[in-house]
Amino acid sequence: MNPEDFDTGDPIAWCPGCGNFGILNAVKTALAQSGRPPSQILLVSGIGQAAKLPHYVNCNCFNGLHGRALPAAAGAKIANRELTVVVATGDGDCYGEGGNHFIHNIRRNLDITVIVHDNQIYGLTKGQASPTTDQGHITKIQSAGVILEPLRPLELAIAMGASFAARGFSGDTEHLAGLIVKGMSHKGFALIDVLQPCVSFNKVNTYQWYSKRVYKLDSSYNPADRIAAFAKACELGDRIPLGVIYETAKETYEEKSGLDKRPPLVGADILNVDINPALKDFAVTAE
Repeated sequence: MNPEDFDTGDPIAWCPGCGNFGILNAVKTALAQSGRPPSQILLVSGIGQAAKLPHYVNCNCFNGLHGRALPAAAGAKIANRELTVVVATGDGDCYGEGGNHFIHNIRRNLDITVIVHDNQIYGLTKGQASPTTDQGHITKIQSAGVILEPLRPLELAIAMGASFAARGFSGDTEHLAGLIVKGMSHKGFALIDVLQPCVSFNKVNTYQWYSKRVYKLDSSYNPADRIAAFAKACELGDRIPLGVIYETAKETYEEKSGLDKRPPLVGADILNVDINPALKDFAVTAE
């Protein structure tokens, strides 16, 4: 298949130059390289600029509540593990409103791929600080500068035992597409945190700013070394590594729960199921 097979042709509502365009192109390229038809792929999102991405991709789509993309993705994968489930979410959506779901889905290690558009700002709601905004960054809301230290998603994921943690850059679509393919091929929860410039509201972390700092991990780097991976994830200053930071084989939720040995729930016969006994528990008796 070709990336064009996944293009809806719908008009895109992002600002010209937005880093989301690079992520969209990388996603369509990765889906084409996966060899799976659109009918076997589900894109899930919450709310935000990043969450618009599934609207522009020709495949199954679920657009849910702010911060609640991961529960919907988990439910879909549990019901039909034959689906390739990919989440498109932002740093506010995933690490802020959805932070609790992020942590506990790492623990579950469901076989889903999570692509976080990390622009270090809330773009949809006009530029207030997000969980990953750098300390001291000035916004219209934080006019004296952000006083909190930023959340470090890859450090958190590795510390929590994530089985796959990677970092990409929306300015390098080809490299990012390769990371997404690796994430989808990984058996378990795969996090891909994507450095994504916001041309409207983040005038610090620009394409130029990132281009001077990012570098790609080469074959000499061993992503199976968890201690080394944590140290590598901590590099977020003058040098920022791109690539698979950490990867390990780990039992998935489907294997732990025994779902992998049963037919997918989506195929269960529900035509002759009597729900009346369950409804009686909720019946209100008039007095």
